[in-house]
Amino acid sequence: MRNETLTATPAGTGAASILEINNIEVIYNKVVQALRGLSLSVPRGSIVALLGSNGAGKSTTLKAVSGLLTLEDGLLASGSVHYNGQSTDRYAPQQLVRQGLSHVMEGRRVFEDLTVEENLVAATYALTGRPHARADFDLVYTYFPRLHERRKGLAGYLSGGEQQMLAIGRALIADPQLMLLDEPSLGLSPKLVEDIFGIIARINAERGTSMLLVEQNATVALAVAHSGYIMESGKIVIDGPAERLARDADVREFYLGMGGSGEARSFRDLKHYKRRKRWLS
Repeated sequence: MRNETLTATPAGTGAASILEINNIEVIYNKVVQALRGLSLSVPRGSIVALLGSNGAGKSTTLKAVSGLLTLEDGLLASGSVHYNGQSTDRYAPQQLVRQGLSHVMEGRRVFEDLTVEENLVAATYALTGRPHARADFDLVYTYFPRLHERRKGLAGYLSGGEQQMLAIGRALIADPQLMLLDEPSLGLSPKLVEDIFGIIARINAERGTSMLLVEQNATVALAVAHSGYIMESGKIVIDGPAERLARDADVREFYLGMGGSGEARSFRDLKHYKRRKRWLS
């Protein structure tokens, strides 16, 4: 029988980080390598942005943390993932949820035939067996007053932004220590993106909730994150403080697509460009 208790990290073994991913490789269908020696860490109480284009491996990274790889015939072939100082490979996804790790998946995935309130009630079932757990609906409605107004309405009739609020609210109901957020800006208008990310930053600031934030919208992600990693082809190619990444001229021009041409290019182009600059200097 699996032990469902994840103990606190002993002093001197990475206590400052709530999540440590060390040199992991992920394979799908026993043949497709999605992650290639990826390593990153999430300092306790911080927001870390994980950026990259479609197919870079961002969502796979989150699933490797939350234990959802097996649902898609994925395998953590090597490396390790540690949450609160303990390896996650011994625990089922629902056990990790009970220990305070929540995964807000891409595409919202709300229960469309249930009301907003019923969606939140459904989220409380993950708390079964968690000591002293108490669902905090008022907390969710404090951050998302629109959900309180629509609490008796079917989730399927909510707007895209409201469904994203509900998806985050379901994760928040258990007062998680770590939230994995997968593309919260997907399909939303610029105003709604601003609103959602403002709430994400507020939750982090007020509750100290650690977050690993996967995004393609690099500008908005780096605006709320403390640090960031940029992925390409299943591995990390650039990392650093969010402000430095957002200001870096090479990153802006050759990765984030903010240069004069407006064309996003790869890290391979960036390395070639830097070599060319050295040769011409």
